Formats: sequence, structure tokens, C-alpha cells
Amino acid sequence: MNYMFFLLVFVPAAIVVRYTNGSPQIVFILSCLGVVPLASLLGEATEEIAARTGSRLGGLLNATLGNAAELIISAFAIQAGLLDLVLASITGSILGNVLLIVGLSLLLGGFKNGIQRFDRSQAGVNATMLILAVIGLGVPSLFSHTIDLHNHDSVEYLSLSVSIVLMLIYALWLLYTFTAKNGGEQHHTEPKWSLRKSIIVLVLSTVFIAWLSEILVGSVEPVITNWGITEFFLGIIVIPLVGNVAEHLVGVQTAIKNKMELSLSVSVGSSLQVALFVAPLLVFLSLLLGNPLTLVFNQFELIALVAAVLSAALVSLDGESNWLEGAQLLAVYLILALAFFFL
Repeated sequence: MNYMFFLLVFVPAAIVVRYTNGSPQIVFILSCLGVVPLASLLGEATEEIAARTGSRLGGLLNATLGNAAELIISAFAIQAGLLDLVLASITGSILGNVLLIVGLSLLLGGFKNGIQRFDRSQAGVNATMLILAVIGLGVPSLFSHTIDLHNHDSVEYLSLSVSIVLMLIYALWLLYTFTAKNGGEQHHTEPKWSLRKSIIVLVLSTVFIAWLSEILVGSVEPVITNWGITEFFLGIIVIPLVGNVAEHLVGVQTAIKNKMELSLSVSVGSSLQVALFVAPLLVFLSLLLGNPLTLVFNQFELIALVAAVLSAALVSLDGESNWLEGAQLLAVYLILALAFFFL
């Protein structure tokens, strides 16, 4: 990912333009471009740390720290009162991981390596967890309209209660993942960076991601007004791609290297973390920020989530993949992206 380092010039550029009262549209573009190399640095440092672990722990580390950028962006969006943008970014992050990234991984990995195999039992568990995640996010959305007629506060209480359940099942999934004995692949690579260097890069990239996230969110409303796009499309497509670029790159690159189990651990693991940990965490964080967020998604988001999860589950259940399955997932993502663009 060394080619990404050239984009670091956009980090100071975004800061300078923002604090010299430059055009909000230019600020938004520069901020997005600046977050990309920072998230890539974060991902590369994480991969160096993951090289000292097995594929599952490495995938967990990549997914966890890869979601840091999106979590930071969402926190600033909540503070700014852009709750629809946050909900859309949660949806877009799940769609991006299980359709776009898994699709690209299967496509490019299949072209280079032919049929690729991975642990079927773990894939089945992850598919079940994805379906559970959609149920957890969907129930508050479906029940909220009727509940709101009787007591508006109950909608918030429902979101908080469901968030606790989702975080609990996420913790149990982690416990199972690290204690289950199965025949998954184990790839070990020698780290190129020292542990100290990896940690320093992680900390610095996170700090600058937070800074650029604040700048990016501050330019969202002028961009929506001047470009004629909706906050919804911005959250579904643009923000997740910018915030999740680290695990996106890692997931695709590991698939090309024929490390499909690690690739799926990164992409599917990231989706599960967004749905079962990041989204519930944002619900609680929103209370501290003074703008309560509820897990109430609109019908288009729910339809997209169901379509994405079912497609990914059907592809992964047999424990092997090929390039055509990747193309199929990419087709679903493109169809949904087009629908959201014209919505």
C-alpha cells in the first residue's frame, strides 16, 4: 500500500483549506482523500501486528482497528445532529463489506488462484451471525412506528435494550471464535515493522483521522446543498468507502495471496462488528453527545441489508469460492448503489 502514501499530501491540504475558510466542497474532497492514506496506514500497522498472530486474531485486529475511522466519523456526525447520515453509514458499511469487498476478494482471488477454500463451519457461524445482526437492527425499525404511537420514549428504550443484547451476542461470538477448534487455514508471515513502530503509526493515524473527520462532517451540509445529492446516498456509499478503506484493502489483498480465511475474517468480521458492536456503541455514545440515536432504519435500508446478507450467506456456506460468485456479489452491490443514487 506504499502508493497510498502519496495521498498524505491531502492531509495538511485539507487542514489548511478548512482553517483559511476555503470552499466547503474542496474541504470535503480533500478530507476524504486525506482519510484514505491515514486509514491505509492504520491498516498496514494493524497487519504488521496481525502477522504475529493466527489468521482469526489477525482478522479481528484488522476489522476492529479498520472500523476506528468510521466510528470517529460517526461520532462527529452525531454531535452535529446528522443522525440519518450515521444510520446510512452503518447500512453502507455492512453492504460495502459483505457485497463489495467480499465480492472483489472472491473475484480477484478466484482469477489468480482458481477455487479457494476456507473453513466451512466458521463460515456457517458467521452467516448465522449476519442474519441475527439484521434481525437485531430490523426489529426496532419495524416495531418503532407502532410503539411510537403509545410512547415515544419507548422507542429509545427499545433501541438501548436491543443494543445491550447485540453487544452480548457479539461478546459470545468472540468467545466462540477463539475457543472453537476447527480446521481453518493458518498463514504466518514475518512482520516488517517493529511493534513500537506499529503502535506509533496506529496512534498518529488515529489522531489525524479524528481531526479530518471533524473537518469532513463540518462540510457535509454545504456539499449536500451544492451537489444536489442526498444525505442518505452520501452515508450509504461515500462515507463507508472512505472510512473503511483499511480493511477493504487488506481483505482484497489477502484473498489475492490465497489467504481466503483471513480475507473473510476481515470483511465479514468487520460487518459483524459494525452491526453488533459499533452500532450499539453509537446508540450509547449518542446519549453522552446529547443527540439520542435510535436503531430505526427506513424500509430501503432494511431491504438492502436483507438482500446483502442472504447473498453473502448463500455464497459462503459451501466452504469454497470462485470468481463468478464474486461477480454475483458485486452485481448486487451495483444494483443497490444505483437504486440509492436515484432514490
